[in-house]
Amino acid sequence: MDYLPIFCQLRGKACLIVGGGDVAERKTRLLMQAGASITVSAKSFTQPFYDWQQQQITLIEGEFSAQLLTNKWLVIAATDDPVLNQTISQLCEQQQLFCNVVDSPKQASFIMPSIIDRSPLMVAVSSGGRSPVLARLLREKLEALLPQHLGKLAEYAGYLRRRVKHYYQTINERRRFWEKLLVHDRLAQALANHQSQQVEQITQALFDAPLDDRGEVILVGAGPGDPGLLTLKGLQQIQLADVIVYDRLVSQPILDLVRRDAELIFVGKQAGFHCVPQAQINQTLLEQAKRGKRVVRLKGGDPFIFGRGGEELETLFQANIPFTVVPGITAASGCAAYSGIPLTHRDYAQSVRLITGHVQKGSDLDWQNLAAERQTLVFYMGLSQAQHIADNLIKNGMAATTAIAIVEQGTLAKQKVITGQLHQLANLANYAHSPSLIIIGDVVKLRTQLRWFADNDVAIH
Repeated sequence: MDYLPIFCQLRGKACLIVGGGDVAERKTRLLMQAGASITVSAKSFTQPFYDWQQQQITLIEGEFSAQLLTNKWLVIAATDDPVLNQTISQLCEQQQLFCNVVDSPKQASFIMPSIIDRSPLMVAVSSGGRSPVLARLLREKLEALLPQHLGKLAEYAGYLRRRVKHYYQTINERRRFWEKLLVHDRLAQALANHQSQQVEQITQALFDAPLDDRGEVILVGAGPGDPGLLTLKGLQQIQLADVIVYDRLVSQPILDLVRRDAELIFVGKQAGFHCVPQAQINQTLLEQAKRGKRVVRLKGGDPFIFGRGGEELETLFQANIPFTVVPGITAASGCAAYSGIPLTHRDYAQSVRLITGHVQKGSDLDWQNLAAERQTLVFYMGLSQAQHIADNLIKNGMAATTAIAIVEQGTLAKQKVITGQLHQLANLANYAHSPSLIIIGDVVKLRTQLRWFADNDVAIH
């Protein structure tokens, strides 16, 4: 270990920064956030220093003096003069003062890490001065993984410590309670929104329920396939889950992001064949939640758009199982964007309609309105009904030459886009495999200009 990580309590303590430029400015901001009493010595200062002078900093303009080190707790040498920085470091060493020398970690007795601030929760990342850029990139990744509300959750946990210790007699019971509370998404949301009444209701419910009977279900939209399109909140939830219940529309790269010790339950479903009946999926969610598990029901796209998410939540509601929903990027949006097809466009389409392709002859779809001009139609799961769709749209007035696209494996590296005209739809569907999306409308013509994602393009003329 090159450095011992420590967190210093500097509130009200005297600290010295030598330097008045941009780097010194960044260091000063950090010390101000920590509540330090700051003296800044420099020949000149950037404007923010003068603005801060009325707060908690003292400016001393002129040459550095060794007397400034007296009674200081911590020193930062941030000048553009390497010789002066080295002199300050040596003086601090003689007086046993911790000194940071910017851009020269070998001369420093302490270094400044990259910080993720979720006060009172703090995370520090350091490369020991060897690669500050790498430390910054890692900090950015951690920033994305750690919810903003963590600080409020940590603060609330501190508030509850005495109550939890009184209520539960054993360490194991307390640990299990904290695990349930700290991953409770609705509690975190209520804290973030300052909903004190809801916070107390959720907390009391956690105390009242048996520890083994506090499971919950989080319905998460996995997006159309590209793991980069998984929402930040969705990623956080799948990495907290005890159990993942997923279907075939969830891509393998997204499953690779799941917590390694989580239990994976496959309930694959596809058009015309259901590996697991919906009623059994509902029962699986109930059983896992009743065992006290944190269950993520992971669905491709958005769970509330042709994902039957509402049906599953109705079952949970009837069984009094708590649930939350994390929306995902629906296939229509993701596949169209990756195909270079805007779903709306001022010159071509002022509205878009999302339609399930599970239609049969004699269905009650309003084909006349669907065939209207200046709109975009997106059919989910429509390959098997391609002929039926084309016939009804043409019969109700849509031009047989209307541009269409079939997007297969949208947003993934193996994405294939088949383009042609409406009267060719049934034939083109023979060249595609599920999962595929059908886009119908003049906006499809823009693909030749707006295509940006490398895919397997099949154009039929």
